[in-house]
This record gives sequence, structure tokens and C-alpha cells, in this order.
Amino acid sequence: MIAAILLAAGQSRRMGTQKLLLPFGGQTVIGHVADQFLQSRCDEVFIVVNNNETLRQVLSPMRVTLIENFDSQSDMLCSVRLGLQALSPNCQAVLIMPGDMPLIETFCLNQIIEAFSEEKIIVPVYEGHRGHPLLVPRCYFGEILRYFDGVGLRGLMQKHPREVCELAVNHSGVVKDMDLPRDYEKALLDFRPL
Repeated sequence: MIAAILLAAGQSRRMGTQKLLLPFGGQTVIGHVADQFLQSRCDEVFIVVNNNETLRQVLSPMRVTLIENFDSQSDMLCSVRLGLQALSPNCQAVLIMPGDMPLIETFCLNQIIEAFSEEKIIVPVYEGHRGHPLLVPRCYFGEILRYFDGVGLRGLMQKHPREVCELAVNHSGVVKDMDLPRDYEKALLDFRPL
């Protein structure tokens, strides 16, 4: 069983508005991203959200589980930990990704899932650049829950360099997130609906 944790509890300060609620692909950014995961070979999708009621309303009709992180001062690792604590004991691995990557596509998620190994941390790489989502096997969940404060999942990969498997993908969506208005405008231009 493979699950996904989408991180959607940020404040979008650099964007100047809640970026996950911006229009994209006929819906919102976060709705579009969640759809890509729901259409993939992923078995469960968890989304860590803040106290933005509109965000929760957009996601509540979807076949996802919402997890609350109302600590506005917390970092991404806090949200990752909340997601890990919600996973089923049957979960073999989890895809972890920020919710602001709307150019990710289902076929690429499936490619990452197909590379699953019980000990390897799978990192998609596009043209030499590491991206998201990471596929993290269960054997590392305990470490993530206890360590890497201040450095996040980068610390996990630094501790286990031999277990990090770079998966070359022909999909730029794994390295394109949205922090600034120009990033959003570029994503809209690059989006190619099927």
C-alpha cells in the first residue's frame, strides 16, 4: 500500500494570496494536484491543511483525508510528521510533496511508485535537478518523526546517501513549484491539459 501526503498548510506569504486556491486546470491549484494523485496508483491521499476554511471546503468533497496543522509558525517537517502519524500500519511507503506543484502529472507519479523499494528513498530528477515527490519507505518513518528538525527531509537524505535512488524522469513538473506570482503565471503558460 502506497499513500501520499500533500503539504498544504503554508501561509503563501511570498505569493500575497493563498496560492493553493488560485485557478488552475478548471479548478484550484490544490484541487488539480490532488486529482493527479487520486488518478495515480496511490492508494490513499492525505492533505495537511491550515485553518483556511475555503481551502478545506474545496478539498472536502474529494476522496482525500484532511489533517489539521493550525500552527502557523511550524515548518514543513511538522506537517510531514502529522501526515505520517495518520498513515495506516499497512502503508509500505509514502509520496511526500508540497501542494504548490500543479504541473505534476499522474504518469510521473506512477513512474515513481513503480520504482518502489523497501529501503530506497526515491527522488525524481529532471535534467540533473532533484525534485518532488519523494517516495519514502516505512523503514524511515520513525527517524522522520524523531530527527531532522531545522533541516527536514534533506537531513534524511544526507544521513542515508547510499539509500537515495535518483530516478531520471522526462517531466519538468517535478521541479516546478510556485512561490511568487511570476511562478504561477509561468505554470499557467506551461500547463498542457490532456
